Amino acid sequence: MAKDNDVVLTPMMKQYFDLKAKHPDALMLFRCGDFYETYSEDAVTASQILGITLTRRANGQAKTVEMAGFPHHALDTYLPKLIRAGRRVAICDQLEDPKTTKKLVKRGITELVTPGVAISDNVLSYKENNFLAAIHFGKTACGIAFLDISTGEFLTAEGPFDYIDKLLNNFAPKEVLFERGKKPMFEGNFGSKFFTFELDDWVFTEASAREKLLKHFETKNLKGFGVEHLKNGIIAAGAILQYLDMTQHYQIGHITSLARIEEERYVRLDKFTVHSLELISSMNEGGTSLLDVIDHTISPMGARLLKRWMVFPLKEVKPINARLDVVEYFFREPDFKDFIEEKLHRIGDLERIVSKAAVGRISPREVVQLKVALQAIEPIKNACLNADNESLRRIGEQLNLCVSIRDKIAKEIVNDPPLLVNKGGVIADGVNAELDELRRISYSGKDYLLQIQQREIEQTGIPSLKIAYNNVFGYYIEVRNAHKEKVPAEWIRKQTLVNAERYITQELKEYEEKILGAEDKILVLETKLYNDLVADLAEFIPAIQINATQIARLDCLLSFADVARENKYIRPVVADDDVLDIKQGRHPVIEKQLPVGEKYIANDVYLDTESQQIIIITGPNMAGKSALLRQTALITLLAQIGCFVPAESAHIGLVDKIFTRVGASDNISVGESTFMVEMNEAANILNNLSPRSLVLFDELGRGTSTYDGISIAWAIVEHIHENKKAHARTLFATHYHELNDMEALFPRIKNYNVTVKEVNNKVIFLRKLERGGSEHSFGIHVAKMAGMPQSIVKRADEILHRLEQENRQEGMVSRPKVQASAPKDGVQLSFFQLDDPVLCQIRDEILHLDVNNLTPIEALNKLNDIKRIVTGK
Repeated sequence: MAKDNDVVLTPMMKQYFDLKAKHPDALMLFRCGDFYETYSEDAVTASQILGITLTRRANGQAKTVEMAGFPHHALDTYLPKLIRAGRRVAICDQLEDPKTTKKLVKRGITELVTPGVAISDNVLSYKENNFLAAIHFGKTACGIAFLDISTGEFLTAEGPFDYIDKLLNNFAPKEVLFERGKKPMFEGNFGSKFFTFELDDWVFTEASAREKLLKHFETKNLKGFGVEHLKNGIIAAGAILQYLDMTQHYQIGHITSLARIEEERYVRLDKFTVHSLELISSMNEGGTSLLDVIDHTISPMGARLLKRWMVFPLKEVKPINARLDVVEYFFREPDFKDFIEEKLHRIGDLERIVSKAAVGRISPREVVQLKVALQAIEPIKNACLNADNESLRRIGEQLNLCVSIRDKIAKEIVNDPPLLVNKGGVIADGVNAELDELRRISYSGKDYLLQIQQREIEQTGIPSLKIAYNNVFGYYIEVRNAHKEKVPAEWIRKQTLVNAERYITQELKEYEEKILGAEDKILVLETKLYNDLVADLAEFIPAIQINATQIARLDCLLSFADVARENKYIRPVVADDDVLDIKQGRHPVIEKQLPVGEKYIANDVYLDTESQQIIIITGPNMAGKSALLRQTALITLLAQIGCFVPAESAHIGLVDKIFTRVGASDNISVGESTFMVEMNEAANILNNLSPRSLVLFDELGRGTSTYDGISIAWAIVEHIHENKKAHARTLFATHYHELNDMEALFPRIKNYNVTVKEVNNKVIFLRKLERGGSEHSFGIHVAKMAGMPQSIVKRADEILHRLEQENRQEGMVSRPKVQASAPKDGVQLSFFQLDDPVLCQIRDEILHLDVNNLTPIEALNKLNDIKRIVTGK
């Protein structure tokens, strides 16, 4: 664009377009004096997103260009809005002081901020990580890497598309990088909800990636990180570091390691399960998620870690019990818990503060906060070391007091410093002799000037003489005209006023240079001393990151203890077997939302792989089938993240995968019907089942005809029961009462129902799970409760009675008897019974018709004959 208009561009606009050409896809904030300005298309976009006025500015030879801008000090207000709107922002600053040059001020792009590469507190949410992800589509597997530049956490993994999809949904990156031209492949596998950016193909080569990683970590290979064998993962990780270079994020000393996401250590939760169990967020606006209920964390690090624990439950008994032991210890020792809690309140966001030190963006106040945090860690460390719990002692051992840097901060930085170093007053007295001397000159200047004033009054005998200052010629002596003749000859006259004269002296000039020079020197010296301290701090980054991890862990376990005490949770028994035995289990979210005084109806659930592998739950709408399914999964999941559970007792045989097909999560927006979505999710479950899985099916097959639905549901339950590799513990809630027939045919299938009571033609939901199937759905009662017009409810009741009566007389609609034998060719069950003589007669009439040679009048007559057969008239 610039080249076409070279003739008409002003020098500044030419500079703008030259810089803009380096990042054409980014919105550029161009520093111009005290403002950041945007031009042309960027200005139109910025004015819409930020709600600022769109104006125009001259662009040479009578041309104008759109412009929108805001004061430079408002950057922290406006930048987050642009990033949250999914924009990449190039910040272009003045690289020299405009006062020192008569030419066009040098400018350059100092930072490229994107949704995935943000460090500013205003952009980040303290309760969640801000991950940047990169994906490499390899020949045999897909590689993925995640980096949170605000904390320094760097992770990688590789695997098939469904595993990468699970990771993308669990880590929820703010930006995803992939190779240019691979967008259809990315969106085909992972959808279009992520903010993405394409990079050149050379970035995604193993040589380039490995070289970038080895250079950053200063190692010979990647074996020490346990990722050497993850070729595709390494390429993705290298692409992230390359992107940091491209966005001019060079100070990344806080990225100290690259860790592998150890899939085998965690329970597999696919995205449907995380969504339908409402682990992190509710499906309904303003609803409550499980995380909302159990998150009592104090520190931002704890909040972020808890979110991770929720979607990565453990599947080994030892680490789960280690967590449960700590929660129990907090329970038994309330004084210890209160002590740790009080200290945690003083720590703040240790992880992000130390990362800011690495990138050189830490403010004096944050340095002081770091000192306060390190001071608070000392009593926590001592308390943990003396605790009667192995895990707590190990946390105590790993906490590093970083005494030397903590004391250095305490000695060198004042307790309540300004937000910015250039405001001065950051470095304490007694740290640097030169600084103290300059401060003395600067601060005692006024006293010294008063002394000069007093001395001159006495020497000259001019009582009204005064010393003052202005920007034009600095310090001066003012003498009224009445005393003009008393002025000494060596004074130099500078200004004549109506009633007075102003003079300067050699002594005043020297002192002025000393005072003004002192103020400038103070700022330079303070900045240098502060930067030296921040550089010293960089050495402690790895130790402080370990502290942040341990504090986050402590915070999460403390949160579990708090929520358990508040909601009367108990410690589950977690064992390496296949028994799931929950006594009086409750739904952790629903029980918190009940009206005051209403008690949650608790239920027992027992599953194993020997006697009761599959429970088929029937019962009317609104009876609580879905809640029962979900609470079983949530209790299991809570136990396996190391939290106490809402029940009277719970024996949790370890689960390796939790699958749910709950509720109709329609995907019509991308052209998939309810039934298609249902079948996709069901297929995903059946293809990934293991004997240790926990499976929840709720109302499977609702999206198709009754007999199709029954047939599919029957076949799925039969497969889970009969297939040795898919012997999963299963809860199957259904409206299809026909499935109750399966109990008689399969030994490990048991029927249960959620009870209701009918009193005076009204339904009372008892919400209790009882042995045995149920025959009645009470759908019309539910319609009545929902406020359906009375006439419709009445008519529906009449139709229901008629259908039931006809069914009993073996008329039109018949309940299908599904046989357990091997299926014949896939024939859909007929809606009509063709042994009915009337239907046979109609069939014969139609079969003997010669449709091709039928005239319209003959067709009408034939239709009339068929009508006579049906009505008998």
